[in-house]
Amino acid sequence: MVCNGEIYGFRSLKRELEDRGCNFRGESDCEILGYMYQEYGTDMFARLDAEFAMILYDVRNDEYIAARDPIGIRPLYYGVTQKGNYVFASEPKNLLGLSDKIRPFPPGHYFKGGEFISYRDMSGVKAYSRDGIEEVTGHIHDLLIEGVKKRLDSDTPVGFLLSGGLDSSLVCGIAASLSEKPLETWAIGMDIDAIDLKYAREVADYIHSNHHEVIITKKDVQDAVEEVIELLGTYDITTIRASIGMYLVCKAIHEQSDIKVILTGEISDELFGYKYTDFAPNAEEFQREAEKRIREIHMYDVLRADRCISVNSLEARVPFGDLAFVKYCMEIDPKLKLNTYGKGKYLLRKAFEKDALIPESILWREKAAFSDAVGHSLKDDLTELGELCYTDAEFEKAVKKYEHARPFTKESLYYREVFEKFSPGLSEMVVDFWMPNKSWEGCDVNDPSARVLSNYGASGN
Repeated sequence: MVCNGEIYGFRSLKRELEDRGCNFRGESDCEILGYMYQEYGTDMFARLDAEFAMILYDVRNDEYIAARDPIGIRPLYYGVTQKGNYVFASEPKNLLGLSDKIRPFPPGHYFKGGEFISYRDMSGVKAYSRDGIEEVTGHIHDLLIEGVKKRLDSDTPVGFLLSGGLDSSLVCGIAASLSEKPLETWAIGMDIDAIDLKYAREVADYIHSNHHEVIITKKDVQDAVEEVIELLGTYDITTIRASIGMYLVCKAIHEQSDIKVILTGEISDELFGYKYTDFAPNAEEFQREAEKRIREIHMYDVLRADRCISVNSLEARVPFGDLAFVKYCMEIDPKLKLNTYGKGKYLLRKAFEKDALIPESILWREKAAFSDAVGHSLKDDLTELGELCYTDAEFEKAVKKYEHARPFTKESLYYREVFEKFSPGLSEMVVDFWMPNKSWEGCDVNDPSARVLSNYGASGN
């Protein structure tokens, strides 16, 4: 068996297996997986609270089993050779030449006997909870704290990405309340107009962390683009923009510290809403959008977090992706999640109002997109890069080469052509561009940044 994973609560599973006669050789959490397969077969996957991608060879039955966690936090790809054999890898580039079509392994599935079988669908909701706001915010509070707590269990040094936004600040605030020593927090910003740095500093001062700032320039941003596209295996605009800052701050963490594990704030927006979901026409549409985002997140924000962190020899842990937390939040009546409160992500904010784990001004701060908050000029510098590459006539001609996910700006064309250089013909690994739902009034925009929405307001301050 090979596994890239973190199995939470593995000690209790290990004791259970030892009671059944299993003899362990080491202390690795992943060692339990072979024994679990031996005892439970493929039923094991539904029992796991984990972030993982694994391939196991069943010697008795001469067959391979592959599986991936329900969110898709750990990467796994597959292809089919000309002889009809399935091949798997954690990076698509490792399958180039073996298969004409390379696809992401579907999260929450296992592969056996030539079939992909779903064992857990985090986007599917059979019935909504009847909990009112008090119960809902109480459960959000308790489940997120538990999600952070289990991810602090590490035998190597842990660090925290702190943008100064709601999500990363809550992760840090909870962790600080659970930790006996100061956290190591890291923030990144442009040298001229970073929004994030001042807010991250405010949170760091409040929770008394050892805070580190990474300052980047226009040259740093533009020089990193090709490397980021190669490591991500994507052409998606917002993923690439947001990855620049994350990649560079993780590179600094790797070079300047002994940290090996990083906690991040991804997967909150998909559950509680983006700026554009304020335009959802009704609760049903809000829920449908949330289900789509959770189903596809492994191609966007989760891909960004894993690639930017792991390429720098670090391990990503995502408390908002805790399975119990995601399951409960997806089952909240979407009427309660709609922004009828005059403040997005109200339930999450309200859940932590009494604790005072982070400054009240941060708890109720308007959301800013990460790439914008690193510095408004970051997006502008990347847009400029595209403008410098093509005339209008060259752009109109070049985009016609692409049928799937056709580029629609010079910036997106530049990203696509860099992507094709490293991952030729593999654009369908990403279903499409991450964009607001254009079918909603107020969301028919031509850029994924929340900055172009009419409700952006104080987010950019």
